[in-house]
Amino acid sequence: MQIEIIRSEIERLRGAVGRQRKEILQLQRAGISAAAAESLLQRMLDRIDGLCIERDRLKKKLPPARGRACNGRR
Repeated sequence: MQIEIIRSEIERLRGAVGRQRKEILQLQRAGISAAAAESLLQRMLDRIDGLCIERDRLKKKLPPARGRACNGRR
């Protein structure tokens, strides 16, 4: 299902963003310019925003869930 692919890509990118932020901090501590790394981070964040918009659009198209979430009882 398309929405599941988008959700997994969002989660994968969120992990990558965390790693990228750590790398930027290491570069800054070492006194090395982090401009290229910050640019990459911004592109990753923009990609996540776009995927979230797409996920929300697809979620609206799904039929509403039936029944109750807890124990499946009515």
